[in-house]
Amino acid sequence: MMNHPQKITKKVTRKISNWSPLQLVALAVLTLFLVASCSEQPPSPQSPPSQKLVDDWEYDGPSEEDGGSFLSKASSIVSSPNRFMAASAPTMAESAIGFSVGGAKDINNFRENIENNYFPITTDITYEGLFYDYYFDTGEQEPCTELFCPSYAYAASADPFSDSIDEYLTVGLNSGIQDFQRKKLNLVIVLDISGSMHSPFNSYYYDQFTKDQAMTAEEKEEREKEERKSKMTIANEAVVALLGHLKSDDKFGMVVFDDVGYLAKPLSSVASTDMKAVTDHVLELEPQGGTNMEAGMALGTGLFDDVDLGDPDEYETRIIFITDAMPNTGVTDEEGLFGMFKKNANKGIYTTFIGVGVDLNTELIERLTKMRGANYYSVHSAKDFKKRMDEGFEYMVTPLVFGLELTLDAVGYDIEKVYGSPEASESTGEIMKVNTLFPSPKEDGETKGGVVLLKLKKTAEDGRLVLRVSYEDRLGKKYQNKKEVMISTAAQDQDDYPNTGIRKAILLSRYADLAKSWIADERPEEDKTIKRIPGIYLITREHGIVACTIESGCLPPDEDLELGRWERPSVPLSVSPHYQGLFADFSEYFEAEMKRIGDETLKQELRIVEKLATVQPVEESDLQLE
Repeated sequence: MMNHPQKITKKVTRKISNWSPLQLVALAVLTLFLVASCSEQPPSPQSPPSQKLVDDWEYDGPSEEDGGSFLSKASSIVSSPNRFMAASAPTMAESAIGFSVGGAKDINNFRENIENNYFPITTDITYEGLFYDYYFDTGEQEPCTELFCPSYAYAASADPFSDSIDEYLTVGLNSGIQDFQRKKLNLVIVLDISGSMHSPFNSYYYDQFTKDQAMTAEEKEEREKEERKSKMTIANEAVVALLGHLKSDDKFGMVVFDDVGYLAKPLSSVASTDMKAVTDHVLELEPQGGTNMEAGMALGTGLFDDVDLGDPDEYETRIIFITDAMPNTGVTDEEGLFGMFKKNANKGIYTTFIGVGVDLNTELIERLTKMRGANYYSVHSAKDFKKRMDEGFEYMVTPLVFGLELTLDAVGYDIEKVYGSPEASESTGEIMKVNTLFPSPKEDGETKGGVVLLKLKKTAEDGRLVLRVSYEDRLGKKYQNKKEVMISTAAQDQDDYPNTGIRKAILLSRYADLAKSWIADERPEEDKTIKRIPGIYLITREHGIVACTIESGCLPPDEDLELGRWERPSVPLSVSPHYQGLFADFSEYFEAEMKRIGDETLKQELRIVEKLATVQPVEESDLQLE
């Protein structure tokens, strides 16, 4: 029979109390030895050692002996070595979302060109990119309980120049998703390291081949400062900002390209990758050679071939392509670069473009991002891009709605123009098309970029509109719904806005139409597709603001675009007295509308309009040179 523990303790205590001091010292030493021995035992099987991270970077670029590096590794973006594996990675959980369209996600290139006294091109300012810079009341009247719930609002608005009444309809892009989180990600980054990436962010690379390069000591010092802000530096830091949003269950690979493509890192699990080492490698990349976008895209696409991409219900597969978009080698026609993007999209490999520099060829990028699942951003600065990714990386890589079609069933109306969709040219008098909707954040009940605006053309007296919508989700399941919109006779004759969302969309669309018409009328180009007649303008006070379309002569026909030449030379900023007067009048209208809408963030566009109303002709010698 076992003794009770308390009895054993008492017996041991009585025996120890009779020990000599020497025996007590010996017992203390023995006790310390046993404790130390136990602490040195190997960890138990329940606590295995951490997995060893692998640096699988393969690209070996030019060494410093081959020309040196002008890149600074002291980037604030990589201040925390462990940020890639942080358990608190940003998510969008527990927050309602709306939708925005694919294509452009900003008009930074347009603003940067004007601020640096360069003449933009028409594709620098897109309607969907402009809309995505702002939040909109979508006109949602009841809670959405489905993946996608369109809402509608009608308004009649007087043209600020001619006072004629224009009629508009917004399509609000609402969603019933309340706990959005992105899927796991199969991501390949394709980075342009061509020679044009060496040029300063705010100057034109191809200027150096056509302009006098004689420089004073002060000019050389200024150039050296700008080199520290080169397109390559900003692009490398943009890659690092993107890597900071990857999670352990994502897969990541990377390709770089100049005249040819180079494997930088095979597609592998983030959990097993030494991401800090990858970051260091990225920041050491230097520009060299020509620009073969096709080679970069082909190699990047190939990284997906031998890797298990997982269940499409759990994984998104995407290429993020970072470039200044000035290819001068390779094939860029429908059978080459364009064909490759289309084939990828059909297989569920979607593309995001990140454009770098004021000489970014937005004409090329705009064409490419009309495809299914595509979008693009332009980098204003490394700091601003990091902030943008902190707020929106999850949205950028997660398309949720595809093949959206809205059919207008009304005897009395046609669709004259679609604003806010990159597929506007594919729309007809009865059908609006949007290839892709991406999730978009909501604030105070408004959605970022959350509307598409239709300009209506009245063909008969009829106040009834029936709108039929069809679309499919990311797994191909199809949906459709129908809505009838009643238009009051009183609303057709005066400025009567049901919400600030449609009022803001009308204001911004008129701003973009005015800017595009000015560019089409006045930007001097030797190879310009549209030949305008001097002194004959698209926009006048008599006729008001016209929608910028192929039919109006504001945009060239798609078949006339040359896909073999994308190098973009600079043109000094200039505005004729005719357009200066229009911009001056428009600035008054814009400021008044901005106050009625109550959105102070619109001031960035007002500053552009005010500059164009007062700009003096810029001499080439005033522009910054490389």
